[in-house]
Amino acid sequence: MYKSIVLKLLLLVTISFPVFAQQNDSLLSLGQIYNSDEFKSDYQRPISWIEKGNAFITIEKSEAGNDELIKYNSKNYKKSIYLSEDQLVVNGENLSIEDFSLSPDGSKVMIFTNSSRVWRSNTKGDFWVYDFDTEKLKQLGTGFPSSTLMFAKFSQDNKFVAYVQNLNIYKEDFQTGEVTQLTKDGTGDIINGTFDWVYEEEFGMRDGFKWSPDGSRIAFWQLDASESGTFYMINNTDSVYSEPIPVQYPKAGFDPSSAKVGLINPKTSEVKWIPVPGNPVQHYLPAMQWVNDDLLLIQQMNRKQNELKIYTYKPSSSSLNRIYTETENTWVDLRYPDISSNQWGKNNQLIVEDGRSFLRMTENDGWRHIYKINLETGKKTLLTPGEYDVAAYYQTDGKNLYIVASPDNATQRYLYSVPLNGDGKLTRITPPEFEGVNTYDVSPNGKFAIHNFTNVNTPNNVSLINLPKHRTIKELVDNKHLKDKLNTLILPETTFFKVTTEEGIEMDGRMTKPINFDASNKYPVLFHVYGEPWGVVATDQWVGLYEIFMAQQGFVVISMDNRGTPTLKGSEWRKTIYQKVGLMNTNDQALAAQKVLETYAFLDKTRVNVWGWSGGGSMTQNLLFRYPEVYQTGVAVAGVANQLFYDNIYQERYMGLPSEDKDKFIEGSPASYAKNLEGNLLLIHGTGDDNVHYQNMEYLVNELIRNNKQFDMMAYPNRSHGIFEGENTSLHLYTLITNYFLKHNGL
Repeated sequence: MYKSIVLKLLLLVTISFPVFAQQNDSLLSLGQIYNSDEFKSDYQRPISWIEKGNAFITIEKSEAGNDELIKYNSKNYKKSIYLSEDQLVVNGENLSIEDFSLSPDGSKVMIFTNSSRVWRSNTKGDFWVYDFDTEKLKQLGTGFPSSTLMFAKFSQDNKFVAYVQNLNIYKEDFQTGEVTQLTKDGTGDIINGTFDWVYEEEFGMRDGFKWSPDGSRIAFWQLDASESGTFYMINNTDSVYSEPIPVQYPKAGFDPSSAKVGLINPKTSEVKWIPVPGNPVQHYLPAMQWVNDDLLLIQQMNRKQNELKIYTYKPSSSSLNRIYTETENTWVDLRYPDISSNQWGKNNQLIVEDGRSFLRMTENDGWRHIYKINLETGKKTLLTPGEYDVAAYYQTDGKNLYIVASPDNATQRYLYSVPLNGDGKLTRITPPEFEGVNTYDVSPNGKFAIHNFTNVNTPNNVSLINLPKHRTIKELVDNKHLKDKLNTLILPETTFFKVTTEEGIEMDGRMTKPINFDASNKYPVLFHVYGEPWGVVATDQWVGLYEIFMAQQGFVVISMDNRGTPTLKGSEWRKTIYQKVGLMNTNDQALAAQKVLETYAFLDKTRVNVWGWSGGGSMTQNLLFRYPEVYQTGVAVAGVANQLFYDNIYQERYMGLPSEDKDKFIEGSPASYAKNLEGNLLLIHGTGDDNVHYQNMEYLVNELIRNNKQFDMMAYPNRSHGIFEGENTSLHLYTLITNYFLKHNGL
């Protein structure tokens, strides 16, 4: 999904003066940002709730700088060492803890370390287990090459560990070290226990197997990618002869991998396939979970992704029953994209009422609401009635469900509770002093949470709180160092506004004005855009150093969210973009920009700039090509120039199938309008981008050349979608972007 990388980058990106700028202690510099930790933002390392949430474990550094696991009592933040640095020594070296998990009985802790990247995430690595009973540290899978195991997890009886290695599932006897290969057909085409590129990118699916609660079975996915098209990236720099890098990548209009789910008997290695109906190529199986020892919940979506079916399956009787069906004229979402949803890839439904029901978020009544579905009868109970959107839901305390919403301001997010019995009473939990965006990691028992708070003026603040009182037990991250450093700068002012286009569409906007702002002056404007169904930009979150920097340079920086973006304005707002990606969203942005330019006299209509990354790169291209009378200069990073070049799950979800209406894909693609370029355009792309292929830039370049349009371009060899690999890459990239805007705005 070419949206997700840009959302992360826009929150984290920092930039400062180009190298030729005069140094000034009250202004940012590239050296401060990229060659020191002066403006480094602190963050909370991963936690694992234990004892149903009455305690949690996290990773911390010892005085010697080594990783340890520390346990905290949730009620009073009492600290104790759970696994010390001395217990994590291998051959005289301390293990670095990248992630960890506990065995079901808590007698063992599994450490993930020495990881390597698989597509977007580091999911291959080494697993070590510390046994509290024997006080010994043991490595799993010692017979395999280093850093090649995936998703290791204990059986319920703690006797066995299962993991994926080279696309097959293995079982290891923890005591004896005996390894049994449970699947044997895994190849480059047959994928067991994990997923192909597009399942990972668009459904967030990586870990592809699950022990049953009693340890008697392993449920797993198998994908057959043998018919998936292979896209070749080219590495021209690491050897004398170029090296092709193959990626199994189903583009829009081409079939996805076939998918099926099965059960392995870990004693006999026998596999039993679950008879999910339908064509295994023309559907997706984006979720499967154990409800109890003898009940699985399986989710199935059709190829067009406008129908979701949920089945129960009982292994003991081999009975498969469809208990829920959801359809849309547009598309059905699994986990709805939202800035408050920290559950990307966790497609399972939340099981409630001691396993009798599950929760499902839908948009069938014009708003995004949550229903409780009985597992036996399929009976639906609406939990969130009213004309407002649920942004995300987290956990229950047994009686109430914790959700995030913001009925009165779509740029913000707050925690609420609603009763599980369906009476619909909405109670705000977040105190009024936390005005901005609030997200939570709620404990399994619903009594505690890790609270993340931010607004445009406040870097991320993290606290341990109790619920439902929302009393702060301990502030975990205050970012005091960053805040103190920011206080030494001349900081610009950021405000929010609303703009109504000539078509009557009201959009939220965020504006950061230059330092020493004078309304009688004329300032160049820089529109920062995204505009597709996976991201928003006009939010009440910390603006980041790049926005501060551009305001220090003299730009008015504006972000606006058009229709089709996942903001809290009702289903029609979000879904009206269906089959209009590249058209309707671009039109909204351009008309809103025109209105803003007319409204604010201090904006210079002759110096209008736009930039974006990924989906925002596509938007930038479309805006420059389709509205040259509005925008003079644009920088498009890693954009999709031809929608038929992007992956099938994302593009078909929002555009339908090319076989039914290919023209809509062409109409929304920037390359179709390249002939209209009049302004200044800088195209930037990584040649090793496995997400939005470099093919997009080459295709667009050809169109521009064919129409004799002059432009600028920069290719970053072997860099991925984030363009961050290699020494000084980020420094070079943002200096390039910055200087381009300075040059074409007379600054």
